Amino acid sequence: MACVSSFRRGWKRRFQVRACALKAVQKSFQSASASSLPLLCRRISLLLALLLVQACATTNQTDVNDPYEEINRKIFAFNDSLDRNFLLPVSRGYRFLMPAFAEQGVRNFFSNLEDFNSAINALMQGKLDGATRNGGRFLLNSTGGLLGFVDIATVMGVDSYRTDFGHTLAIWGVNPGPYLMVPAFGPRTLRSGTGYIFDTLVSAQSAIDSLPARVALSGLELVEDRADLVEAEGLIFGDRYIFIRDVYLQHREALMSGGEVEDSFSDYDEDFDWDE
Repeated sequence: MACVSSFRRGWKRRFQVRACALKAVQKSFQSASASSLPLLCRRISLLLALLLVQACATTNQTDVNDPYEEINRKIFAFNDSLDRNFLLPVSRGYRFLMPAFAEQGVRNFFSNLEDFNSAINALMQGKLDGATRNGGRFLLNSTGGLLGFVDIATVMGVDSYRTDFGHTLAIWGVNPGPYLMVPAFGPRTLRSGTGYIFDTLVSAQSAIDSLPARVALSGLELVEDRADLVEAEGLIFGDRYIFIRDVYLQHREALMSGGEVEDSFSDYDEDFDWDE
């Protein structure tokens, strides 16, 4: 991968990584309608490493709204330890044991559930085309696609519109609010965190009566998503807290604008001459 190779040449080449990642996110959003990947912006911080490739596009901000950085860093350290000592080993074992076709089927299944939420949010945003497409995808994949394990909607040319309630709130004019690091759930803004709660309450999974079944389903989704990010770990460099914070905010901005954002990181000196 070009981004990985560029990074490994050293710290002085980090802006090459960002440039490569910016191109990747723009391409990702342009082709998102044909993708079966789940909506990454609703994942916990342990899943954010992949965003270094898919969403390294940032806001035009020079000051990050992080008034609780001191406590956020402590919570981040807890989350990071939880990941390294539990989730990461489990995810590696999952990837080792799962055949590629089975893992893709699980990925498609959860992506199909995301289409359900996206359809609801598209309606609330007044985007009837997106609501129709996502609703159609959900019906097609839930029936002919064997509960979503097979993504026949994409094969049939039915594109997806990826969104969430945090995006809906932004369209309604709600400000993002401060950056927050939530124990076990990772980075949020006040707006995206509120959106996550709403999306969870109206998700297809919430219709399952059995609490153990819902917990097992959420656990499988978490492990599957984390397994997808194992190889992205090496892309994180510098201050881990700042890097992941910036990546999360970049991803949210990319979602709001469809990937058309500038590459300017908040806490790094862009005027420094990196040429050797």
